[in-house]
Amino acid sequence: MVSAEQQPVAATQKLRAHVVRPRPSPAPSVQDTGSALAALLIKAGYLTEEQLAYARRVQSKLATPATLLHVLHDLRFVTPDQVQRTLRTNQVSVRLGDLLVELGYLRVADLKAAVDIQQGTQAKKKLSEILVEGHFIEARRLAEVLASQFGLVYVEPNFAELDQELLARGSGKSYAEHLFIPITRQDGKVVIAFADPLDKRAREAAESVFGKDLVPAIATRAAIHDALAFLLRGVNQPKTTVLDDITMVGLVNAIFEAAVQEKASDIHFEPMQDRLRVRFRCDGRLVPYKEFRKELAATITSRLKVLAHADIAEKRRHQDGHIRYEDPPRGLMIDMRASFYVTVHGEKIVLRLLSKRAELLDLAELGIAPNMLERFRNDALDRSTGIILITGPTDSGKTTTLYSCMNHLNDMHSCIVTAEEPVEYVMEGISQCSIHPKINVTFEETLRHMVRQDPDIIVLGEIRDRLSAETAMQAALTGHKVLTTFYSEDSIGGLLRLLHMDLEPFLISSTVICVVAQRLMRAVCLNCAEPYTLTPAELHRLGYGNTDLKGATAQMGRGCSLCRFTGYQGRIGAFELLVLDEMVKDAILARHTAHEIRRISLASSGLVTLLEDGIAKAARGLTSFQEVLYHLPRLSKPRPLRELRRLLGEA
Repeated sequence: MVSAEQQPVAATQKLRAHVVRPRPSPAPSVQDTGSALAALLIKAGYLTEEQLAYARRVQSKLATPATLLHVLHDLRFVTPDQVQRTLRTNQVSVRLGDLLVELGYLRVADLKAAVDIQQGTQAKKKLSEILVEGHFIEARRLAEVLASQFGLVYVEPNFAELDQELLARGSGKSYAEHLFIPITRQDGKVVIAFADPLDKRAREAAESVFGKDLVPAIATRAAIHDALAFLLRGVNQPKTTVLDDITMVGLVNAIFEAAVQEKASDIHFEPMQDRLRVRFRCDGRLVPYKEFRKELAATITSRLKVLAHADIAEKRRHQDGHIRYEDPPRGLMIDMRASFYVTVHGEKIVLRLLSKRAELLDLAELGIAPNMLERFRNDALDRSTGIILITGPTDSGKTTTLYSCMNHLNDMHSCIVTAEEPVEYVMEGISQCSIHPKINVTFEETLRHMVRQDPDIIVLGEIRDRLSAETAMQAALTGHKVLTTFYSEDSIGGLLRLLHMDLEPFLISSTVICVVAQRLMRAVCLNCAEPYTLTPAELHRLGYGNTDLKGATAQMGRGCSLCRFTGYQGRIGAFELLVLDEMVKDAILARHTAHEIRRISLASSGLVTLLEDGIAKAARGLTSFQEVLYHLPRLSKPRPLRELRRLLGEA
């Protein structure tokens, strides 16, 4: 586990020197950190004085502040490998937070937020603990940076591979109190993994047991805690150890409850070469939850298979299942769709949480711009016949929009019949059918019967193939209103995908009355939002000049406890509404290209693209421009902000 290239004696001397050396006062700033690193790079021969002077001039003229090391990287004066080698062979006496900022692992705003948290806590925690607990940085990355800073080796303690004789020399209580653990012997010396290489008490405790001539290494706190958990339970043969049912039930239940508390939409159990990683998808992004020992992967997988009614013995094929978790004392009831996917390291499991909580929103609460919403109501929803397509990729909010439309149309004078897989929200007064292929309630069978129910409005959960598309069009031709969802990049892409199903262009142009394309972006946390100025590079990616965003009030979240220190809380939709007028219908009949149909739609039907709607929302500070650039397709040059606000009806 320890590289032969390490120099243990020199590393030990460096660590000792750093531990006994008092911290400088006042503490160095981020700028001082860059200067210290630059001096070491010059000393190592990787950088010249002339290059450093030029980099400083470039840094001083940047519109958006950047660290000196970032500028040196952009100018290609130094490489990350050269910086890594310099850190490993030289001791840098700087604050950890400043070093992380200079290396690009942490933003200045994140460092400030972490320091504020540290100062606000009664029990003073170390900055490294707060950075990991607040998800500012991954524990593994932090340990690697610390290893580079002090010229030590990063290790991952694996209880099954630890030297049992060395472990027996110390006590589990001492290991747990000071967070260190013996790993192995190397060249006659004992390698000790420390969670904090600056903890003088931990160093003294290790020396009292293993002597002063030891080799210090660095590991994450979680890895050391995990290894110690086996030691304190008295496990001698961990490879054959199986947790009891009560312990495993509690562990899996704790994961479910944490996912609900974090408002996660998915839980990912990911087997890796040396561990099992668990992550939650929150607000559309995967965030780390916990990592477990590799030995626990099989037991956790078996428990989840039992809950999902899957085949426990089958480990070579993919499986699906459904989990219903209830905890009456806490008022929890969760439905989860389970997917077991066979990988080279074991079975990867993804649980999709099917929330039955209030997903029913009024149309006005969806975040559709005023002019767009008025036109959607008048020119699409209030018409008696035709197909309304709601398009977008997975997890773009299509189902929420579909249910909002159904709620708007649901009254005493309308008969609404649905075919869904599955029914995600039960609505009073609507005949909802959940597809169940195992008992022959298939999509095809349901489509044939639902038109005999004398419906005014037909809702199809999804157009999945040519049959469902043709059924929807035939229903529209016979005087029904049809609402359905579809997978496509944007509104024009939805029309073209129908054409590629070999459907006749005249059927599409005569039945489809409206296409709504949408995406979900993370909303800026209003509790920690700060003004933000776009960089020239971001303006260029948007296709804008310096004056095109005049009047924008862009914001970026600094990070706080309410938003899990991400700067974002909740999500907001971006929408694109295409109402088919005669010119667009003629373009479909003529089988024009997507570019030509888009040009006609922009000119004649008042189309505002997804990108333009996202820009308008980011200009109001509702989301960030980084989210707009990440999530929304850039298919054409957006119009200036002033024009967009006029088209959308925003003040």
